[in-house]
Amino acid sequence: MNDPNALILSVPREDETDNPWLKGAFRSQRNELTVSGKDLQIIGEIPADLDGVYIRNTHNQAQMPLGLYHPFDGDGMLHAIRFEDGKCEYRNRFVRTTGFLAEQAVGKSLWPGLLQPDMYTRRGWGAMGAMKDNAGTDVVGHAGKLYPTMSQCSEPWVMSPYTLETSGATASWAALVPDGVSSHQKVDVETGDMIFFNYNFEQAPYLNYGVVSGEDKLVHYVPIDLPGHRWLHDIGMTKNYSLLHDIPYFFDKDGPAGQSAKLSFHDNMPFRIGVIPRFGRSEDVRWFEFEPSFLLHIANCYEDGDWIIHDGCRWDNLGKMPVGDPNDPYAKIARNLDKHATQTHMYRWMLNVRTGETKEYSLDDEVTEFPIVGNDWVGKTYRYSYNSLFVPGHWYMCGLKRYDLLRGDMVRYEYGDQRYGSEVCVAQKIGSTEEDAAYVITFVNDMAQDRSECLIFDAADIEAGPICTVVLPERIAAGTHACWVEGDRMDGENRGSGLAKMHPLTY
Repeated sequence: MNDPNALILSVPREDETDNPWLKGAFRSQRNELTVSGKDLQIIGEIPADLDGVYIRNTHNQAQMPLGLYHPFDGDGMLHAIRFEDGKCEYRNRFVRTTGFLAEQAVGKSLWPGLLQPDMYTRRGWGAMGAMKDNAGTDVVGHAGKLYPTMSQCSEPWVMSPYTLETSGATASWAALVPDGVSSHQKVDVETGDMIFFNYNFEQAPYLNYGVVSGEDKLVHYVPIDLPGHRWLHDIGMTKNYSLLHDIPYFFDKDGPAGQSAKLSFHDNMPFRIGVIPRFGRSEDVRWFEFEPSFLLHIANCYEDGDWIIHDGCRWDNLGKMPVGDPNDPYAKIARNLDKHATQTHMYRWMLNVRTGETKEYSLDDEVTEFPIVGNDWVGKTYRYSYNSLFVPGHWYMCGLKRYDLLRGDMVRYEYGDQRYGSEVCVAQKIGSTEEDAAYVITFVNDMAQDRSECLIFDAADIEAGPICTVVLPERIAAGTHACWVEGDRMDGENRGSGLAKMHPLTY
């Protein structure tokens, strides 16, 4: 008898394609597994004071692509490793979005990808309106749920942090956000609030901003005035404010779905940061102008008197994404993903909410990206950021670098030859209050041994290398964003003390 839950996969094998993003480190994984620690090879000891789950999202293509495949097109697949009482368990599952299930039903791709949206023949999702909602970019834990998202705006899909079962779009508030949710929501673990945004390429409002409470209720959702559509990616949070972006990177023509549309960086326009009270409206936003620049990922934001500090990774040399461009697209994709070509580095933007003054300067010249801080320090004064290092010419994370922003010290660890990592996460030790009394966790692909590992570092001594390595049951595809959900947040926002405060509805 056929298994009704069996996956239907038509993705080409490595010897059947010349697309570099479907082979090598990016080879799709074909199996969904659940393996307990007793069946995993563990080198060293799992710390007894490590409690929670590390989850990484992955673009893991399931079907033969329709048109030109970009590495951001693949179906979302979560890989999770749960730690508790010195033990662990690993599992991986596809995010079962509506688009994924529709393609499973017919055994082929029904939607085009990022670079050829004009090939669409049926309604799609996200800011482009032509793509499949793959929910493959990011993942955030909130209110006892996992929210995997696509950067072009997903429906708010819900998965279990225990089983990775997809339960559909959240019944609490999905119908209230027709433009979906972009990646990189931020969670205030003291109040339980999750802030988010979405954006639209076709018509105003081009940006919406919202807050979901720790009880998983949409308590605030408002349009934000922008002069036109923008390609956005991240949002900042402090104790009292949220930080919105107006990046001078957008399509030159009326709509992104036509072949003539060109996505360009406009270096004659400022990069703007908008400061909005957490429950503010568009008329409350104060915009601050900075040098023209591009930003994907924020490290952290916090308030220091009248100043707001906004740290992240600035791109100095953004290339043009080859949307609709057939001339050597693989090389153009590779160039825009090469962090050494884009010259991405740690940078600080400062803005004074009393005087309107601004400052900006580089924190480091070395190429790094994917800056991460511990969940307990998001939106607060912090000391450490853990960033990924990259192989020149490739989209491979070859190590991690810790920035001590108080002392100005920087230390690093490189994974080794043909070993490529993922976005790291910081896991606070049980009962600890010091920022570096924590562990740093990541997945690494060892291409020479054809295997994947989970590495656990002492956050205060990453130079010493991993204190424990868990060998995964199969080599997984290269991926990017990850999250850490503490054991006391896996059933709800129970880490802070402010959850008794109920927010009034303001949308």
